[in-house]
Amino acid sequence: MTRSDKLVEVKHLKKYFDMGKGKQLKAVDDVSFHILRGETFGLVGESGCGKSTTGRTMMRLYQRTAGQVLLDGEDVHQLGKKERLRLTKRSQMIFQDPYASLNPRSTIAEILSEPMDVHSLYEGTKRKARIHELLDIVGLSPDHANRYPHEFSGGQRQRIGIARALSVDPEFIIADEPISALDVSVQAQVVNLMKALQKERELTYLFIAHDLSMVKHISDRIGVMYLGHLVELTSSKELYRTPLHPYTQALLSAIPIPDPEIEDKRERIILKGEIPSPVDPPSGCVFRTRCPAAIEICAQHKPEWKEIDDHHYVACHLLNKEKPMRKEKAMAVHIGGHDND
Repeated sequence: MTRSDKLVEVKHLKKYFDMGKGKQLKAVDDVSFHILRGETFGLVGESGCGKSTTGRTMMRLYQRTAGQVLLDGEDVHQLGKKERLRLTKRSQMIFQDPYASLNPRSTIAEILSEPMDVHSLYEGTKRKARIHELLDIVGLSPDHANRYPHEFSGGQRQRIGIARALSVDPEFIIADEPISALDVSVQAQVVNLMKALQKERELTYLFIAHDLSMVKHISDRIGVMYLGHLVELTSSKELYRTPLHPYTQALLSAIPIPDPEIEDKRERIILKGEIPSPVDPPSGCVFRTRCPAAIEICAQHKPEWKEIDDHHYVACHLLNKEKPMRKEKAMAVHIGGHDND
């Protein structure tokens, strides 16, 4: 793999929020990963784990506290005004709530025109034709251009959000939980639309979600976050086949299996306790207070980020022995494990 294969690189990214009285909320704390051209990188975890903050900091909607976000080798947080404008043309964002992210006072045509105004793209009849083309791409009618957001269903509004992101022909799109507010049947439609668009337009995605089953459907590789940290990262198939971190195992055990006999016999991993506050995270491993297999060293030292197997990275003290023992130990913790392939 060469550097040119990596469209996006996130290096030791930190985003802290000042809470006053000398306290900081560590929303993202030393996160590193890369995204290859044309792939979908899934970022998953419970609400409050920092995945959306990671995406917003990558888009420079939040200023970083430390670390780097590189797009084709350029640090996005060091770009001037003109360079930043060029960045926003290359990278766009689809937001979680399509109703809140669309101006209720603007027509769909005005909403889709706004990015074109910012980047001085298309004028007159060409712009009108482009708006109709975008609506057609996402499965809507040109007649919808003069309507307002409240006249559409949730799924239709999210399609409009996708059309807005596509309006400037970006290379990279961050989709921040784009399906969480939608009905299950509509979720599949939106995900399938995004996959088709990726294939047609050679797009690169960061897909942020908490629904692991849907993330598997769209992602090539998946990173698992907990309390501002990445705890596991590998290919989608490998993560579901052999989850190594106890937190990943617990997340996967919660996914329903569409077979009543297997589902009745399966034992879920129930995590005890509440998620600690990112203002005052636990010492050592941040997951130790809820981990069913925590040992003494977990409270004393932060686990190292290591490649346990080929392209399979985990931060866990239970996996710091010889490679054959790592998987054996991890799978012993994986109560009720299953293969979803």
